[in-house]
Amino acid sequence: MIIFRLLANGLAPLTLLGAVSAYFFPELFLPIKHGFMWMFAATMFALGIVLKPADLNETLKRPKAIGLGVLTQFSIMPLLGFAAAWFSDLPPALALGFIIVGCAPGAMASNVIVYLAGGAVAFSIALTTVATFLSPMLTPLLVKLLGNAYLEIPFWPMMLTILQTVLFPLLLGMGLRRLLGNKLALAKEIAPAVASLAIILICSYAVAANQARISTVGMDIFALVVLVNLLGYLAGWQAARLFRFDNRHQLTLAIEIGMQNAGLGVVLAMKHFSAETALPGALFAVWCILTSAGASAWLRRHHEHQTRLDP
Repeated sequence: MIIFRLLANGLAPLTLLGAVSAYFFPELFLPIKHGFMWMFAATMFALGIVLKPADLNETLKRPKAIGLGVLTQFSIMPLLGFAAAWFSDLPPALALGFIIVGCAPGAMASNVIVYLAGGAVAFSIALTTVATFLSPMLTPLLVKLLGNAYLEIPFWPMMLTILQTVLFPLLLGMGLRRLLGNKLALAKEIAPAVASLAIILICSYAVAANQARISTVGMDIFALVVLVNLLGYLAGWQAARLFRFDNRHQLTLAIEIGMQNAGLGVVLAMKHFSAETALPGALFAVWCILTSAGASAWLRRHHEHQTRLDP
């Protein structure tokens, strides 16, 4: 089972490796075009298997905090995505890509990052779960409101795509969890590896399909990705201070806001628009995984150092 652990624990370097490989050898990844939607559905199915009912019950204990967190998720990041599109000189398809990234729910990978960083894990799981369940309605609605100036937005088809690739597979995984019995431990070891592999391949395909565009506008897009990700972290931190959250919940909200489910953004862009529209999401997925993983490693070392210094 070492290979499963390597895939699950090595999401950041493997995503980067996949993106770089896709840029130099795009022909290896282009065949993924025919299955990227179902790859993403597999990630949500896998997450449904590992999602504990007890973690869902946490939403009932902190309804106000969860509500504030979800409100922050679906306000700050859509506005940041819209600002990136509005103030940049990018073509409409690429500008819309930033709006789609901003309107996506939080990434389930954030739960792992919050754990590694010493944040409030149950709060993180509750936020991403609630945001994911709300995404079939809120994500296409926000994309239509903010992105209609760039391209015509197919609201109902986008909602159907999210239901097919997010909500239904997640519910199916949660239902299967109840039936696995003594095989649940094995499934919980395999599921994160499946989710990681699917995200790596989806992002790699988006990079491969945009190889020519990256060489011409890559730095501009990358700079915007870095800026939106950084501002997301900072805005999440400041919002948590405004809500008077403690330090662990401040850290958690910052990670939740900065990390978007850019894999879903890539799927929506490629399904309903173009590979060009998917490029911001692919780069955002790679970058936010790298920044969050690096920050969590630093915070973990910092906590260990402080623990040794405390008497």
